Amino acid sequence: MSGKQRVVVVGNGMVGHHFVEQLTQLKQHGDELEITVLSGEDRLAYDRVHLSEFFSGKTASDLALTTADIYGDWHVNFFTNAKVENIDRQQQFVTTQQGNRFYYDKLILATGSFPFVPPIPGKDRDHCLVYRTINDLEAIKRSASQSKVGVVIGGGLLGLEAANALKKLGLQTHVVEFAPQLMGVQVDQAGGRLLKKKIEQLGVNVHTSMATEQIVEGHQCRYKMCFKGGHELETDMILFSAGIRPYDNLGREFGLDIGERGGIVINNHCQTSDRNIYAIGECALWSNFIFGLVAPGYTMAKVAAKHIIFNNEVDAFTGADMSTKLKLMGVEVGSIGDAHARATGAKSYIFDDQINGIYKKIVVNQSGDRLLGAVLVGDTSDYDSLLQRYLNNLALVEPAESLIMPLAGSLAEIDPVDLPDDAIICVCNKVTKLTIQNSILSGCTDLAKVKSSTKACTGCGSCEQMVKSIIDSNNMLVTITEPEQLSAPAV
Repeated sequence: MSGKQRVVVVGNGMVGHHFVEQLTQLKQHGDELEITVLSGEDRLAYDRVHLSEFFSGKTASDLALTTADIYGDWHVNFFTNAKVENIDRQQQFVTTQQGNRFYYDKLILATGSFPFVPPIPGKDRDHCLVYRTINDLEAIKRSASQSKVGVVIGGGLLGLEAANALKKLGLQTHVVEFAPQLMGVQVDQAGGRLLKKKIEQLGVNVHTSMATEQIVEGHQCRYKMCFKGGHELETDMILFSAGIRPYDNLGREFGLDIGERGGIVINNHCQTSDRNIYAIGECALWSNFIFGLVAPGYTMAKVAAKHIIFNNEVDAFTGADMSTKLKLMGVEVGSIGDAHARATGAKSYIFDDQINGIYKKIVVNQSGDRLLGAVLVGDTSDYDSLLQRYLNNLALVEPAESLIMPLAGSLAEIDPVDLPDDAIICVCNKVTKLTIQNSILSGCTDLAKVKSSTKACTGCGSCEQMVKSIIDSNNMLVTITEPEQLSAPAV
């Protein structure tokens, strides 16, 4: 026995790796912890947020978040192809498929999620694939090389990314969605209609309100999809992207509390019903909610790391903002807060530019002086300003409609000076305005240096414009101040 506290991390996705990163930054001299990472995949952590760039020329190495050398420098033990099959909670060890046993004082379950494949007859045929890991993408490439037509089942965020991948691989591409609109979680019905139109203009066929009943042999293509109501569609390959489910099997099989619809139940410190076992990321259920974005997972990782090292009862996970900005097949989409105006007394303002293909909606409170949410399709240039108004609960000093209606007065950019020091600029890594300013004052005067110093913009990247504004604002202040200092009379 070394006397060190043994921390075993099951799962090495983005959240699992972030936990390891947080733990190594917090520990003192590497003496008090023995960290072991067990990755079920055949590789270490990689960037799943930008996974679709694999089809634009990025390699697995380009997407890697860590390497054996980095973990070696951090004194982290790691094992790939190490899928955990058993947890002995009494003796506190886990066992992998290979029979290897790892003892723990604290166990972190960062097992993430798995793609949901609807129980459709014929779903297990060759060339019926999922879109989740690098190995999945390699299988998609192989299948595409033998196919002419591809279908994605699922019209959510991941489904549209998968459709983009098929299009880039040169296939005639279709998206089949059970719901009446695309991206029903992030955008409202009108925004979904415009999104469908824009994607169809890019050459992708979109079929909404379609329920697949079975997959059979095709006549012109490899397979034929049969839909409820008698419609049919032939295709050579099928990608399932119909949502995700928490990978909670270890918790379920070994006696941890599980939510009614899945997910390992955690408290505000990310502890499960066994206080020596933590769950973070998409396998965790907090307040009956599973967070499917990387930013909440990063927050969980930080909270769990602090709790393990310092027994920190102050920092807690209390939920997370689910706003997002992205570009799908070149179509800009943004969603902020209460995008569906579900709050009591919520009122909506809508700007619908059908000529230029731009749809904007903001949701305000009953008195109209606070922003509750927004939907942006076709133009997300206002996203950063709207997000900061929402996150910081800033009073709307301008008429609410002017936030999205250019004829009523274009939206004024948020001046970084007006934001409080504790304003969260990078939601993924919880980087504040003050942290960025301190980085600039220490000599990081351009975006690349600030990113390296603070990790801002290294998650989803949607905060980049606001970070640039803070850099420009601070650099301008230095430029204005220095001549006055130089011209001061000598004493």
